[in-house]
Amino acid sequence: MIDVQRLRVLRSVAEHGSFSKAAAALLMTPSAVSQHIAALERSLGRPVAVRSTRGVTLTEPGRLLVETAETITAELDLVRREIDRLTERPRLTVATFTSGGRRLLPGALTRCVGAHPEVELTVLEAEPEAAVTMVRRGVADLALTYHFDGPPPHTGLDRTPLTDDPLWVVLPDGHRLAGREEVGLGELASDRWVLGCLRTEAFLRRYAERAGFELRVAGSTTDYFFARTLVAAGVGVSLIPGIALAPESAGTHLVRVEPPRPARHIAVVTPRRRRPRPRYVEDLVEALVEAAGPAGAASDTVRARPSSPAGTRAGRRAG
Repeated sequence: MIDVQRLRVLRSVAEHGSFSKAAAALLMTPSAVSQHIAALERSLGRPVAVRSTRGVTLTEPGRLLVETAETITAELDLVRREIDRLTERPRLTVATFTSGGRRLLPGALTRCVGAHPEVELTVLEAEPEAAVTMVRRGVADLALTYHFDGPPPHTGLDRTPLTDDPLWVVLPDGHRLAGREEVGLGELASDRWVLGCLRTEAFLRRYAERAGFELRVAGSTTDYFFARTLVAAGVGVSLIPGIALAPESAGTHLVRVEPPRPARHIAVVTPRRRRPRPRYVEDLVEALVEAAGPAGAASDTVRARPSSPAGTRAGRRAG
């Protein structure tokens, strides 16, 4: 049988990258950490961690055990919280990225809290990786998250897809491509860029490298609305997800990206476990699925049009 305490030690080693740092975090000696890992390896009959001058590297069995340890820890934390709920007010903690929280979460929360007024609600703003970690560790009951390319990265968790959120090129008034219906990102190789998100920057840099041009950055923010106002001021051009295009900003034009069109794949992530989720968690997931229907349509039906004193507008349609 695998000892849960040894899994906890291995998880800390993986998180901190060394026995000594894991020992400090666990309030143990490095020798005790080493003994726990050695005992775990004996029980498995194979190594789980390899030490080198650059730190500790997990073997494939070690990585599988860490993933399992995260699931077990989240499950134990959940059990503890459910036991607490027998005598305390039930709690619902939601982690979310900013634009998704602003556009998808409020209506869903209103519906959920209205149906479950006894629930004490907490909302935590967090980037996708941090939000997923909160769910793994039992800090959050669910996370609103997204990823760009490739398969979903959330192994060991349940994932409910919500919507694909296409990215739009945002151009200032008077830009040479402002009247176009679609534009290839390579056509903007000579422009300077305003970045509203580190993940958008990573995508742009990968694309620029493949297209053979160097990304030139004129401004970097962590807020898409701020990025769009910088575009309106003539600082540069930007690439912004559809659901992050509100509120309106005068002086900009929205243009579709030519296929294959980049998009954020938005989903709800919840713990994977054998027991049913609390009813209020299920209700919130269902409410988010419904909220994402029109939100997803809105994000894909923004119309490129000349700006006016009222600014450009994002249209909605059913579906």
